[in-house]
Amino acid sequence: MSTGFEWTPDHVKELTRLWATGLSASEIGRKLGITKNAVVGKVRRLDLAMRRQPATPKTDRKVITLDSLTANMCSWPNGEPGKPDFRFCGKVAVHGKPYCAPHCEMAYVPSTKKKATAA
Repeated sequence: MSTGFEWTPDHVKELTRLWATGLSASEIGRKLGITKNAVVGKVRRLDLAMRRQPATPKTDRKVITLDSLTANMCSWPNGEPGKPDFRFCGKVAVHGKPYCAPHCEMAYVPSTKKKATAA
């Protein structure tokens, strides 16, 4: 099946240059006026190094807002209140505490006064 697009040496050079900058196949396709699949196919035929998509942070799987926060969920705030990316941790909270185990370690720091008198 012919797409009407032919890979000239200049197209290949531009593809190689754009690929090296880290642009996605979709972005390169838009710049060259071809499809993402055409870009991926040519990249594979040229044996250019394949790139993996960056890993998504675990906190981005589900945005936990105040409305969706329940009693058994960690209420440790992430981000700045009022900003669109503000959320809560949302992991399982330690029984009787508002935070998960890692956030309890950060929130409940032993008093230095107790340490000084015990020594």
